[in-house]
Amino acid sequence: MKLPLTVLALIVTLTRTALGDTECGNTFYSSSDVDAASEKACEYVRDEERAGDSTYPHRYNNFEGFRFRDYSGPFYEFPILRSGRVYRGGNPGPDRVIVTEDCQQAGQITHSGAGGNSFVGCSGTD
Repeated sequence: MKLPLTVLALIVTLTRTALGDTECGNTFYSSSDVDAASEKACEYVRDEERAGDSTYPHRYNNFEGFRFRDYSGPFYEFPILRSGRVYRGGNPGPDRVIVTEDCQQAGQITHSGAGGNSFVGCSGTD
């Protein structure tokens, strides 16, 4: 099976910058959950598409001031689902992966435990 070079480049990029397991509020996500959501987010960003009829991924402005491994952005937020499935539209839930425009995994954030429409960092994101 031959994969297009852009897909191979995407896999190499995300593998190189993978962050590992995280906990958002009381929800644990394995590194494979984080990777799957990040890879889909990157695919949508690169193709300038959205998941179903949603607005995701969309620009994340980082009003909270997270460091995101010292990446400067631009950043995109994309839902990571408690079900373990990759988001394809509908209810996004409270948790997000953050990727850069060039597909670097920057971190994970959640609305759980944050006031209003704000975010707090999941474990490993400060």
